[in-house]
Amino acid sequence: MTAPRTKRWGLVALAVAGPTAAALVAVAGGIPAGEAVQLVVQSCLGAAVTGLIISGVLFVLRRRPIGVQVAVAAFAPVLAVALGAGWAASQMFITSHDLWVLWVVLLGAGTVGLVVALLLGRRVAEASASVGEMARRLGERGPGTTLAPGEGRPAGAGPHELVALAAQLEQTSARLADAQAQAAAMERSRRELVSWVSHDLRTPLAGIRAMVEALEDRVVDDPETVARYHRTMRREADRLAGLVDDLFELSRIHAGLLALELRPVALDELIADAIAGASIAARAKGITLAEQVDDPAPVVQLSTPEMARVVRNLLDNAIRHTPEGEVVVVHAALDPVAGRAEVWVQDGCGGIPEGDLGQVFELAYRGDAARTPGDGGAGLGLTVARGLVEAHHGRISVRNEGEGCRFTVSLPCPSLPARSRTPVDEEVR
Repeated sequence: MTAPRTKRWGLVALAVAGPTAAALVAVAGGIPAGEAVQLVVQSCLGAAVTGLIISGVLFVLRRRPIGVQVAVAAFAPVLAVALGAGWAASQMFITSHDLWVLWVVLLGAGTVGLVVALLLGRRVAEASASVGEMARRLGERGPGTTLAPGEGRPAGAGPHELVALAAQLEQTSARLADAQAQAAAMERSRRELVSWVSHDLRTPLAGIRAMVEALEDRVVDDPETVARYHRTMRREADRLAGLVDDLFELSRIHAGLLALELRPVALDELIADAIAGASIAARAKGITLAEQVDDPAPVVQLSTPEMARVVRNLLDNAIRHTPEGEVVVVHAALDPVAGRAEVWVQDGCGGIPEGDLGQVFELAYRGDAARTPGDGGAGLGLTVARGLVEAHHGRISVRNEGEGCRFTVSLPCPSLPARSRTPVDEEVR
């Protein structure tokens, strides 16, 4: 609303300033004030009549080419001056000789102006046709295609507005192609996810079912085997529960339903809890978990359950891919210059191919096409971690470091008091 109102008041100011300036010029030229006002009023009336006539002609020609309409509009000031000069001559403001001289000048200037207007109209018409052709091509292209830079753009410099419109069409074409490519990638990921999750559900369910049938049919009845079956069923049930939890968390992230309750949290406590939760799996595989946190420990505004899940997912991923006997390190530090806190998990997986580093956090990424039963999840943990970190306005990244990979979580860290730790800076659990 503000822009149209500003333009309207600008036109009103121009309509008032023009006649006022004309009257002042007339008085400065020696014309009496009364006659100057009369001359200005009659000139404005003649211009208004001319405007009404030209507006009517333009309305009749509204479906004609834009070049014709520009030429008619260019003829308007010539006609207004001619009418004003005729009235001035009739009132003896100018002589008949001066009137004929003025008409000759108007005829020559009007002819030149008409030619220039026709040329301008043709340029505008050609540029409009080019933009229209761009829009038509954009509409006819199939999904994922885009206009080449400059394709269909108005030849030459062209009117600024039409060139800007053509540039916006090119940008819209590129954004549309990117959106279609992202949608196609998401659809591929969704199909892969459904396929892989179905496999991960069927495999433990089939094992549980077989063991339940064996127990029911008393195929096995010795206490040791029965106990082993019970442990295996419990472990597979935990796997299924974890998979369902990941799917639920992922659906909340994509739906934007995360409700984070932020509060100051010391990162050493967060990491200690995550290590305690992952220690059983680490010991079972012969892996050592090492905690390294700066003293004083960074304090960050975060939602504890969600960020604890991030660290736990990174730890589970590191344990899953680190060989027996190696060490997984969890480190937390504060970067006061950048105003951010960092938590990174270093594993000993041997590294990720450089071409795959950009896909690690994609939905259902596994690292290789070959799937091994029991290799640990459907590739959701890192995707969930990325979503939770981004919900905290943070960043998560991965790079090859030493004999493994380093997953780094960077979180905004406002000026919060740091919490001093115990004298032990590194604790091995």
